Amino acid sequence: MSDSSVKRIVVGISGASGIIYGVRALQLLRAAGVRTHLVVSKAAEMTLAYEMDMKAKDLRDLADEYHPVTDIGASISSGSFRTLGMLIAPCSIRTMSEIATGVTGSLMSRAADVALKERRRLVLGVRETPLHTGHLRTMLQLAEMGAIIAPVVPAFYNRPETLDDIVNHSVGRMLDLFDIESGIVKRWKDEQGAKDDEA
Repeated sequence: MSDSSVKRIVVGISGASGIIYGVRALQLLRAAGVRTHLVVSKAAEMTLAYEMDMKAKDLRDLADEYHPVTDIGASISSGSFRTLGMLIAPCSIRTMSEIATGVTGSLMSRAADVALKERRRLVLGVRETPLHTGHLRTMLQLAEMGAIIAPVVPAFYNRPETLDDIVNHSVGRMLDLFDIESGIVKRWKDEQGAKDDEA
């Protein structure tokens, strides 16, 4: 298999609440046959201990490649390393702000900057509420730079019955933005489409 035929994506997990979104993204990407390159902030490792019964090593093992957040020389810090782009889920306000200002003091913000400069997809699963004017201006700036702001907002048209249903749908929709079919999104069907499916 040639290097150009390998589907790769960078997954960032920052310190906002909702680390399950990053975990589920890694699980779904593995199932979809997409190679993952993971970078985790120090704050995210702390959040992991609060929110999940999982060790940092277990999280790292979900990825094909793990890169320490301090490793600025990692492959994902170079534009010549080809990927589909980068998903940060959850994305903290701090991480979002660093990316918007071009601060690349960590591998997380550097890899995101690479995605932007190479015109690759950068999806930020921002997990914060409420938002003040500064947050909103930063989001606008990032959108103008080419990022996709994808706040983690649950959908209910799919009639979720469990927390897993909500997480799966949210992550599946973020993967849709990379044209990655996760197979778990309950999609909206119009009346005619539903009839066609039943025929």
